[in-house]
Amino acid sequence: MALPRRRTDTPTDLPLISVAGLQTGDRAQIASIADAIGEAARGVGFFRICDHGVDQDLIGRTYAVAERFFAQSEAAKSRYYIGHSPNHRGYVPFTEKGDYPDEVNRSYEAFDLGLDLPADDPDFLAGNRMLGPNVWPDLPDFRETVAAYYASVSALGRLICQALELHLGLQAGTITRQMSKPISQLRLLHYVRRSDVTDHKSVNMGAHTDYECLTLLHTRNKGLQVMTQDDHWIDVPVDPSVFVVNIGDMLEAWTNGLLRSTPHRVLNLSAERFSLPYFVAANYDTIIRPFAELLGPERAPRYEPFMAGAHLERMLVRDFPYFRTRLARDRKVAARGAPDSTTNPFERRLNGIAS
Repeated sequence: MALPRRRTDTPTDLPLISVAGLQTGDRAQIASIADAIGEAARGVGFFRICDHGVDQDLIGRTYAVAERFFAQSEAAKSRYYIGHSPNHRGYVPFTEKGDYPDEVNRSYEAFDLGLDLPADDPDFLAGNRMLGPNVWPDLPDFRETVAAYYASVSALGRLICQALELHLGLQAGTITRQMSKPISQLRLLHYVRRSDVTDHKSVNMGAHTDYECLTLLHTRNKGLQVMTQDDHWIDVPVDPSVFVVNIGDMLEAWTNGLLRSTPHRVLNLSAERFSLPYFVAANYDTIIRPFAELLGPERAPRYEPFMAGAHLERMLVRDFPYFRTRLARDRKVAARGAPDSTTNPFERRLNGIAS
């Protein structure tokens, strides 16, 4: 069995790691792959994985149903508008813009999904905005295909988290036990470079970190950029056979900063761009605080505890005007502990960084 492929971070490349061996049962090989993943997560915070086991035909079919959905008229898509959903599921139109100062030429739409729970789920009935049933468009094969993709990529995300547990010297399940009913989300994203945009290096999706534990991104088009440790932007190579993986806010805090939640953005390099980001998250009520095993006399906690769901909601307030309006009307939010600030402390590196 081949050892994991690794490349050091350079201005033009990101680490590429084969993860085929994670399910072999070979402890030495699993440990080697886990360390390769951990080293990348400690460095730039972004890496790529190949031999991941997610069926390429399923990936292609997921793109196909997403393209069919976005090709519909605005009226047809708006039947599934996310603002009509009680739990943040559905169509995100071009007009639903977040608060990003660098999004000078923003033009993208999305369809957002999560763990598909029944309508009688107790958390959903209690008003949890991040849990419950999905919204499913009335399109042939959409639900079956996207649900299958969600299941496959979520299993891959769990595998990566288990590898990180091993690399960090944590007891098996330390992270994954907190993912029994996660607030993980899948986005079907469609970027369109407006016809009046002549600056193809302008920003379509603004610079940000991801709010969850880690992200598994599949894309077939250029445009994604990552901020290096020395605060320079580099292009992420496009390879349909790999997933791009990055660490999110929750894992940075959980590991007391050992792993990095790295800023990234999307430029208008492609006239049209589709991508499938899946955000691996903890359970809503999980309190994210540095793991005790990673602390010591010279490693004091660097992060204040926060609730996973509250952090995600706080950032959705920034990203979605409909969500901001809804929370302003709902006095129950304060009782649930959602912070009243939309500032993300994990994005401090972005201050003053423009290029």
